[in-house]
Amino acid sequence: MTTTPARPRFTIPGLTPEQGAEVGGILQDRLNALNDLALTLKHIHWNVVGQNFIAVHEMLDPQIEAVRGMVDDTAERMATMGISPQGTPGAIVEQRSWDDYSLGRATTQEHLGALDLVYTGVIESHRAAQETTSDIDPVTEDMIIGQLRDLELFHWFVRAHLENIAGELSTSGASHEREAADSAAVGDELEGR
Repeated sequence: MTTTPARPRFTIPGLTPEQGAEVGGILQDRLNALNDLALTLKHIHWNVVGQNFIAVHEMLDPQIEAVRGMVDDTAERMATMGISPQGTPGAIVEQRSWDDYSLGRATTQEHLGALDLVYTGVIESHRAAQETTSDIDPVTEDMIIGQLRDLELFHWFVRAHLENIAGELSTSGASHEREAADSAAVGDELEGR
């Protein structure tokens, strides 16, 4: 759900205030998604248990730090455009189009399965934002492309834990976090891990 902020009194040179408001709405949606992703990654970091615990626990710290950097870049881009970024928990909850992360204490494979879907959602909506901003504001598009590069890399790190020797993902076909978590756990058992 993209929220269009109020028309700014000023924006960056080369854009109209209406274009600034349009890009600001796209960025607010990305800000919400990135803030939510950072919190979800930290939640997983605290709640992951079982085999490969330390590897997954420590893999998440650099991802959390990088995503927090993306949050800051996104909010500062909004401010540069004359838009007030809304970074409160209430803004995330009120404006998001996705459900809250559903797993608490769970195994590494269950969390990684669910996280696969989380990253898929963030990346797909980031790609849509990149496409929409490409004609309006190439500087914002460039920022989003840089974020996509890192998000896709982190997604690969997660998926490497879910992939079998044939290159198939245990979460293939899952449409909900719990379903992906269960599929990943079963896939792990079938692989004998």
